[in-house]
Amino acid sequence: MPTPAQTAALLAGLSDIPSPSVDAQAPTALLAHCPEAAQTPLTPLPEVAERFAVASLHVKDERARMGLGSFKALGAAYVIACDAQAGKARGQAYFTASAGNHGLSVAAGAQAFGARAVIYLAATVPTAFAARLEAMGAEVRWRGEVYEDSMAAAKADAEAEGAVLLSDSSWPGYTERPWRLMEGYLVLIQEAAAQMPAPPTHIFLQAGVGGLAGAVAAYARKVWGQGPRIVVVEPEAAPALIASVAAGATQVTQGPASAMGRLDCKEPSLIALKGLARDATDFMVISEAEGTEGAAIAAAAGMPSTPSGAAGIAGLAVAAKGGFGLDTASRVLVILSEGPE
Repeated sequence: MPTPAQTAALLAGLSDIPSPSVDAQAPTALLAHCPEAAQTPLTPLPEVAERFAVASLHVKDERARMGLGSFKALGAAYVIACDAQAGKARGQAYFTASAGNHGLSVAAGAQAFGARAVIYLAATVPTAFAARLEAMGAEVRWRGEVYEDSMAAAKADAEAEGAVLLSDSSWPGYTERPWRLMEGYLVLIQEAAAQMPAPPTHIFLQAGVGGLAGAVAAYARKVWGQGPRIVVVEPEAAPALIASVAAGATQVTQGPASAMGRLDCKEPSLIALKGLARDATDFMVISEAEGTEGAAIAAAAGMPSTPSGAAGIAGLAVAAKGGFGLDTASRVLVILSEGPE
């Protein structure tokens, strides 16, 4: 748990960075016009709750969101929809780097609104993913060995070619579109808040750059106040958020590649970091084995995912061993953020 001094120092250093949006009505109203924008289920898992000696566990299941297989469908496509509403999307080129689902959302948004998507992939991305992007009309450019290389290439080429950079992270001078992108994620937590039979006492949120966790935590505080204990879960190979909070300043971390590839982000999004410094109660890291166990628990419950998608469940499994205030009265909410690969 961050100390007040650490939080104050971090927030002071992020004074020029906007806080996450909590206006769920904006994306809900816009996405209502999309025929694929159906609500996703909130599924109780009583057997898993019993295993971890808590009163209830509810899983917000994003595996079929808008036919794209993850919560990311709510992000980049929503940004492009906002541009289209302002008459700025048709014929526009959107460049981004992706290790997975974000690229699909950019491609889907571009396809829907008459824009062009150019997705930069590193050598670590499977060729099957490139084929999915190309089938949606996106141009794929292979650049570099790791995600950071492909992101640098996307930024440079977008500037050189007069394209729009549409990243799901944020940094000094680049906040407008990632802020809007995070706003799109509010749809899922607004749905979950309405679906929950009672307010949660604990929320476990997986984080890469932190966009999903930051958006969900901000809205959870809006509707449930300080009641829930919000726990941010990162791979120990990529502890960018917990390291930044502990240092009281943004950190770029080092580590090996993680099997939790969607969460393998060595540098946080500054909008998400600012929101989570304010809204999260705890930050924790999980090992590769613990991430794999989270996916196994989800699969055994009939909800197959990946170690990234089920990292919230993995966090619950670790927390159930002690130190996070769980007991037989706890009501837990997690997000299953993507389907199996």
